[in-house]
Amino acid sequence: MARVGDWLDERVGHRALLHALLAHPVPGGARWAYVFGATLLALFALQAATGIALATVYTPSATTAWSSVAYIEAELPLGWLLRGAHATGASAIVVVAQLHLLQVMLWGAYKRPREVTWWIGLVLFACVLAFALTGYLLPWDQKGYWATQVATSLAGAVPAVGPWLQRLVQGGPSYGTVTLTHFYALHVLVLPLVTLALVAAHVALFRKHGVTPSWRAAPVGAATPFWPHQALRDVAAAALAIGAVALLVARAHRAGEITLEAPADPASAYEARPEWYFLPLFQLLKLVPGSLEGVVAIAVPLVVGGALVLLPFVDRGPSRSPRARLRFVVAVALIPLGAMALGGLALVEDARSEAHGKARVRAETEARRALTLARGGVGTRGGEAVWDNDPLTRGRMVFAERCAGCHVLGGVGEREAPDLDGWSSRAWIRDFLHAPGDERFYGKTKANRMKPVKAATAEDFEALVEWIYGLGEEEGAPSTVDAAKAARGAAAFREVGCDDCHELAPPAADDDGDGVPALEGRGRASWLRAFLLAPGAARFFGRKNDMPSMKGKLDEVELEAVVRLLRAERARDPAPATR
Repeated sequence: MARVGDWLDERVGHRALLHALLAHPVPGGARWAYVFGATLLALFALQAATGIALATVYTPSATTAWSSVAYIEAELPLGWLLRGAHATGASAIVVVAQLHLLQVMLWGAYKRPREVTWWIGLVLFACVLAFALTGYLLPWDQKGYWATQVATSLAGAVPAVGPWLQRLVQGGPSYGTVTLTHFYALHVLVLPLVTLALVAAHVALFRKHGVTPSWRAAPVGAATPFWPHQALRDVAAAALAIGAVALLVARAHRAGEITLEAPADPASAYEARPEWYFLPLFQLLKLVPGSLEGVVAIAVPLVVGGALVLLPFVDRGPSRSPRARLRFVVAVALIPLGAMALGGLALVEDARSEAHGKARVRAETEARRALTLARGGVGTRGGEAVWDNDPLTRGRMVFAERCAGCHVLGGVGEREAPDLDGWSSRAWIRDFLHAPGDERFYGKTKANRMKPVKAATAEDFEALVEWIYGLGEEEGAPSTVDAAKAARGAAAFREVGCDDCHELAPPAADDDGDGVPALEGRGRASWLRAFLLAPGAARFFGRKNDMPSMKGKLDEVELEAVVRLLRAERARDPAPATR
């Protein structure tokens, strides 16, 4: 082995390199306070390794990004660990980088002759945040899509250059595949190259000037070699950081935590929140007038960053003791303390917000359903096509976005118009006929004029329910209606006097309607489509209508999904047992 080592050293010179790496002096001896730089290098290496592995499977386009990440999460062996380590590693780097900056500040390591080392460290921290921001969009899920939309819209609010800057980042007037390609190129090409160059310069300057000893450290003459004591501390800290990342990922996986939300839907009303490291700025912007959001979003980071850049020029005193630099230490310490306060306030507000809680439950439900449906394949239209595997899920999503402001379905929504749980099932019709003016039905609408139906006998009432239910039977489809009972119900319809107000056939085209719907085909798919597109038509509620038309608000796929959902609600109630 010695001969092999001599042969290799003659050609490579590795012994001199190892000596240069391991024998440099550590002023004041080995310390745990010096491990942050090495820990950051280890976390960067983790990000590089997991990022390269993810790039072999990920496909950066609006139609394939979400499905490729879903494949990584659910199908690729240990894919959840790979992606989880990459995502959690990003948070770990932000934490360790802040600790490193604070340690440098406390030690006074920004002072002459280490000013440039300090500045490069600040730029590296900006690169870390840029990595986080650009990587956030890549899954093309609801959370990343809308959070990045917020970030780019803030850039667009910057005076003068804002719209141009936003268009440049997005690659056009709106989000799409070009936007995703821009962010992907920045994330995997531009930022890694810039970061590698900055890290090399940072390490070179660190080796040139050496470790900054603590203000309480022994004289430089008492320095000890880097190997073995400081090297072992660095390795232990790096292993601890990577182990903590792996532990957090495994714990989240066992708990079934959501790491990939439903596919990005530009038409949805998603309640966006950024990752924790951008949450303080998000909360700050909530406290300023909307017209100033863009200015504040750009000004605050620039002011904070500028103050840190100028710190070596402002603090020129010879002492590195924190007591001698107390005003500077306190001023810098206020930055993370203020960020923690704003971030904590944001979390408290969200925890107290019932609306936000419901939005999170809905988002998590959709995310779990989307991943389940993705196992059946994702269509060529992109991630959103996963809902085609279950139109009822898409229908519930459209309901939550477009209808929940007035209707209630599955515990979601506001009760300003009829509840849609079991809509037009026998049970729904029965309850409606008993109390049409109840707030579950038309009690809060302009159409609330109908009185409770009182049939001669209970049998006549049930027959009337059966007849009304039968109006929604699709032509040519197998019938679930008791024909004899429905025939008796048709007679009861006239005997009770329902025909005094309701017609069966739609009125003439020039009739503006008296607010009493015609009943022919009530509940069929074609009837539902016509109603959703024109609820104020004469055949429906006419001049008594206060429901907005969905024409132009729902595309064909969404309209069909809502119709199927309502038809499914109608079918939830089984036919009553034959007496």
